[in-house]
Amino acid sequence: MTMAQLSEEHCRPLRGAEHRLDTVQAQALLERLEGWKIDGERLLREFRFADFKSTMLFVNTVACLAERENHHPDLEVGYSRVQVAYCTHDVGGLSRNDFICAAKISALSII
Repeated sequence: MTMAQLSEEHCRPLRGAEHRLDTVQAQALLERLEGWKIDGERLLREFRFADFKSTMLFVNTVACLAERENHHPDLEVGYSRVQVAYCTHDVGGLSRNDFICAAKISALSII
């Protein structure tokens, strides 16, 4: 499966530890995402921009994507950078939804 294929999937409601990815599953999906890393129970990536306007365009685009998928990241925003972090709290760790949304963000033409 490629990043493009992953980005075409849609998130689905997940509850319970049976949906939590194990280390091998998470690592296999991570290999399809450029620039992302796993930090404990979070999938994260930092994005850099030329100015505040570009930063906020990205933040608002990610917010719209999160609403559409009903899967919301933690965002840490600075003047010219954004850190995006995913973790599916309802499963107690990483789920396929985290990787789907990361692939969708990576596919954005504004980054």
